[in-house]
Amino acid sequence: MADQGCTGVNRRTFLADVGMGFTGLALGALLNSEGIARASTAGSAAGARGPHHVPRVKTVIWLFMVGGVSHVESFDPKPELTTHGGKTIAESPFAAVEKSPYIKENLREFIAGRKIYPKIFPLQVGYRKRGQSGIEVSDWWPHVGSCVDDLAIVRSMWTTDNDHGAQLQFHTGRHALEGGYPTVGSWIHYGLGTLNENLPQYVVLGNPLADCCGGVMGHGAHYLGPEHSGVRLNVDPANPLPFGSPGTDRFLEEQQAEFSLVERLNRLSGIRYPDDPALRARIKSYELAFRMQTAIPEVMKLNQEEAGLRKLYGLDREVTRPFGELCLAARRLAERGVRFIQVYHGSNGGAGAWDAHRNLRAGHAALCDQVDQPIAALLKDLKRRGMLDETLVVWATEFGRTPGAETGDGRDHHPYGFSVWLAGGGIRGGTVHGSTDELGFHAVEDRHYVTDIHATVLQLLGLDAHRMEIPGRKRLEVDFGEPIRGILS
Repeated sequence: MADQGCTGVNRRTFLADVGMGFTGLALGALLNSEGIARASTAGSAAGARGPHHVPRVKTVIWLFMVGGVSHVESFDPKPELTTHGGKTIAESPFAAVEKSPYIKENLREFIAGRKIYPKIFPLQVGYRKRGQSGIEVSDWWPHVGSCVDDLAIVRSMWTTDNDHGAQLQFHTGRHALEGGYPTVGSWIHYGLGTLNENLPQYVVLGNPLADCCGGVMGHGAHYLGPEHSGVRLNVDPANPLPFGSPGTDRFLEEQQAEFSLVERLNRLSGIRYPDDPALRARIKSYELAFRMQTAIPEVMKLNQEEAGLRKLYGLDREVTRPFGELCLAARRLAERGVRFIQVYHGSNGGAGAWDAHRNLRAGHAALCDQVDQPIAALLKDLKRRGMLDETLVVWATEFGRTPGAETGDGRDHHPYGFSVWLAGGGIRGGTVHGSTDELGFHAVEDRHYVTDIHATVLQLLGLDAHRMEIPGRKRLEVDFGEPIRGILS
């Protein structure tokens, strides 16, 4: 039986390290200092597995609006809200929505006692039919509306968290009360190999969500292992890696010499520990970190793009520049083979900018102005380059907003029915799938829990959600979801 000392290193490991002399001791200490030496977790064993079937796309750009976008003032306009504005729901012809069985099915309260606001709040913006498909989109989204014939809008999403843990739920499929679970981007990273050895395969742009449940909220890998978590990048060629800058006092030749030594140490250690998955993962991460220090600054040189394109993304306007830079960077990353690019808007370390409990009209108008043009530019740019056929763009938010008014001029959190859209390879554009009732209260036709979006994305990448499982980590049926066949071409 192996001896276990106070350091947690067994006798065989110690003797192997000593037998390798300085090489073994140095690398062993380095790995132990990071808490992963000789680890044998199932998650860190995951290398490239490849697709289960022929993929339709190579890359996903996942746009997430933090705080809860009002579905009824974006991609699911409800004129009955204006018709019956000022009445209570009980006084309208749609009183039955308050007694729907979906209320219990759709709700697992994180904050108990959150009430249904009964006074109907009229639409705060106009809307009209757009594109050849004639899909109704609000006037706050004119640029994205001009691309509606490329979109498949799913108007029948639901989730169960009535608070902002729903941000985590949208990415993992599990309620925040259940703790941390791998996110959709991490499953994709786990299931597919790299397309570019010099770049991370799961990138996070914009301000990420706050930490939650012992892991990074929204782009963490949890039990799959940290090597499958998203890598956060800044759109700044001078400092694109917030955690990985070599420093201004380092010459490239010095770093190359240091990494050459580490590579030799790694190879020697790999001979002694050929079956150590954590060692392999850490070696890969060191090598990738060095390559990224050269490759990523080049990606973030947005001024390499011609002036007309930068203007298309809104880089010439103060209000659109920040998100425009993120969207343009996302296209440049997709062009270079990054598989999953997660772009946040509105994350502020709290509930999120789209949280519209009051003053919805002014708040949403300003936020839409920040993102509408850049998102449309991304779609148009991908299409012009012939990249949209191999790229999937997902626009999402954690839940919608209530039909009823809160504080007189806002809407509360609404998990019962809301909208997302998808565009790109394998998607049937100019499509509306599912519906909510006349007040936008409940998803009533072709209802889809959030993991159906995950399953759809995986399907288009060539992955079968039901085969994405590792020994010892039982997943529930709802975790897998089902592809939304009605939007697939």
